This record gives sequence, structure tokens and C-alpha cells, in this order.
Amino acid sequence: MSHETSAAQPGTPADKKARKARKDEEGWFERGVALRAGFYIFGTHLFAGFIWLLFYLGEHAHK
Repeated sequence: MSHETSAAQPGTPADKKARKARKDEEGWFERGVALRAGFYIFGTHLFAGFIWLLFYLGEHAHK
């Protein structure tokens, strides 16, 4: 058997605290990914709308 510390044994308060810290870290990571994806989707649509507006204005420009 290996030399395990009490923090590494399942079911101990230290193990529960470590799992909660990992879960919180994963939550922040997931939230960051969702925020980044939302920003990219919104930004892409905003850019596409701007390009569409340029084409629209160019088509209706008095030459």
C-alpha cells in the first residue's frame, strides 16, 4: 500500500474541499467559454451586419 495522506483519501473533509474547489474552477472555466462563445457569435453577426450595410448602401448609392 502506498503512503497516502489524509487529504488524498476519499470522504475526508480535505477531499471534499478539494472537489468543491475543482468544481468551482470548472464552473468558472465553463462560464468563460460560454461568455467567449457568446461574444464571438455576437461579434460575428455584428460584423456581418456591417458588411451587409455597406453592400446595401453601395447598391443604392447615386453614381
